[in-house]
Amino acid sequence: MAEYRIDELAQTAGSTVRNIRAYQDRGLLPPPRLEGRVGIYDDSHLARLRLIGKLLARGYTFAIIKDLISAWETGKDVSEVLGLEKVLTDPWSDEIPGTARVEELIATFAPGLDDEAVARMLQRTVELGLIEPEGDHYRVPSPRLLHVGAELVAAGIPIDSVLDIAGQIRDDCDVIAGRFVNLVYEHVFTPLHNEANPSTEEISEIAAVVRRMRPLVKMVVDPFIARAMETRVQAALGTQLELIRDHLHAETSSSAAEG
Repeated sequence: MAEYRIDELAQTAGSTVRNIRAYQDRGLLPPPRLEGRVGIYDDSHLARLRLIGKLLARGYTFAIIKDLISAWETGKDVSEVLGLEKVLTDPWSDEIPGTARVEELIATFAPGLDDEAVARMLQRTVELGLIEPEGDHYRVPSPRLLHVGAELVAAGIPIDSVLDIAGQIRDDCDVIAGRFVNLVYEHVFTPLHNEANPSTEEISEIAAVVRRMRPLVKMVVDPFIARAMETRVQAALGTQLELIRDHLHAETSSSAAEG
């Protein structure tokens, strides 16, 4: 299990030292283990910190969050509860974020564009979550997505069209994710929620189901998108081949007539 000092924990969780101390004061975050005068945190604190952040982002107050956590932990094995917190809040991608300077983004995605067009491109890219302002540079949550965009632009597709399709695909993926989550929520979470006092075994099973969802999502999506691409590409290419064939046939006929 990883260990963190308070500043390391804040950086890893995308929070602040001030927030961590405030959560501890409010009883939302367990105290660290002390080594001398230094507080040492671990992955259970990281999971709890991420959970608090997500609940706050959904509009829950500190008082409600405290009640939820207290009710959740009452009569339960804390390690099981924290294990579920961790699996619910862990990132679903092992991709390591990158960084990019504005000059690099302009050179890759907007060569030759005026300042107004560049500003609009950067704003749209931020709104899509592809880059995040961070001091004098941008944080890139998914370098893979940025690489795909760069390849499309290099192939001659306008940046506005690339950003349009990025937004559409993001929305499509949100629908797919919603379907998976609703499926598990209806058949796994709802029975647990309806019980007055679910056991630690049931909590552990919930965590196991969520863990299994990670590879299952890719296993379902990849074959469907591959088959759809095959069908679409073959249909589009078939149409183009017919046009080319007709054009060549017309040229051959014309040459024969002239001869």
